[in-house]
Amino acid sequence: MQTNFYIMKKLCLIAVSLIALSFVVVTQGSWTLDTAHYRLGFTAVHMGISDANGCFEKVECTVTTTNDKDFSDATFDLVADASSINTGHKGRDTHLQSEDFFAISQYPRIQFKSTSCTKLKGKKYALTGNLSMHGITQEVKLTATHNGNAKNRAGIDVAGFKITGKFNRLDFGIGKNTPELVVSNEIKLVADIEVIKN
Repeated sequence: MQTNFYIMKKLCLIAVSLIALSFVVVTQGSWTLDTAHYRLGFTAVHMGISDANGCFEKVECTVTTTNDKDFSDATFDLVADASSINTGHKGRDTHLQSEDFFAISQYPRIQFKSTSCTKLKGKKYALTGNLSMHGITQEVKLTATHNGNAKNRAGIDVAGFKITGKFNRLDFGIGKNTPELVVSNEIKLVADIEVIKN
């Protein structure tokens, strides 16, 4: 009799666990990039005297969260096509695509995948994750600002973010033979994105 009681108790615990798991799966939402409203940009300092700006024109981004209101538990997964780099100068873009910098034939993708998203004051979040490019993965710390939610013309939920941060290009072997006097080692990132709820 006592054995049957423990068996029933165990079955009840399993059932409760499965119900809780199914609830999490059902309530978890995913959002994908609105390809008409985004920019993944970067800035380097040229010869110590001026900013040189560029962007990646082919980008994919998925945001997964169980909290659509403030995204406090969100996971960001962003992938850029390295060959889509655009600095407004074809010759420079070709050089950046070459073995001297991004080596796009060998490393065609740049990826950032967050590992934590911690809410700070107001609309800001500390976004930590792994940045992978040029065959190297490093942890980076970024700042995300949730600009808010809205509905687009089709009545679908959209959310807007600005993500900023910086990294050292030499940590990824980018332009390792190019001195800092020509191109700064520190590269600033600015991403303005809108994501659409699936």
